[in-house]
Amino acid sequence: MSSSLIPPTPSAADYADSGDRALIPETADPIALFQQWMADARASEPNDANAMSLATVDSGGNPDVRIVLLKGVDAAGFTFFTNLESAKGVQLAAQPSAALGFHWKSLRRQVRIRGSVTRVSDGEADAYFASRAAQSRISAIASDQSRPMADRAVFEQRIAEVSTVYGDGPDIPRPEFWGGFRLAPTEIEFWQDQAFRMHDRLKLYRKGEGWVSLRLYP
Repeated sequence: MSSSLIPPTPSAADYADSGDRALIPETADPIALFQQWMADARASEPNDANAMSLATVDSGGNPDVRIVLLKGVDAAGFTFFTNLESAKGVQLAAQPSAALGFHWKSLRRQVRIRGSVTRVSDGEADAYFASRAAQSRISAIASDQSRPMADRAVFEQRIAEVSTVYGDGPDIPRPEFWGGFRLAPTEIEFWQDQAFRMHDRLKLYRKGEGWVSLRLYP
């Protein structure tokens, strides 16, 4: 393995150039802090500030992780959408708990979240599906997500056939195998890069109706 592929460890001069950063503020409302960090990321990241790692486990207990897009966050939790028959959909149906990870490189921040997962209502899924571009809805209908594809041409033919049926109009229905999930957080950890690896970590966990916070060593 060539070490030249790996960025060098920052020097003392590099850290000095970066300057001091204010620590993560104490909070009793981690959702509000997350929303502020998301707003900061949307203003700073070049694209997909709402991209997050979603970790699940399969039937054998083996971990699985992939990048998905956050589509909603409020006091109830973190919402995303997918093909319910995909690998993640099947895994979440069998084991309804998951972890999320956000990494915003431009801000040198991370957020880690764990909690239980439930399906969103049909009404929520319908509303979000209807908000997508027509071609994206057609692609979702045509795709057997996560399952083997014999040839790319087969998928393209399916898209052409679905397009013939629905065109590009607004009335493309959500298929029954497509929906959303909401993760209700039990733990949220905010991480921020600090000079000389003295990173700042603020963890909050559910206790009753509120949250308890504690600082972690980096």
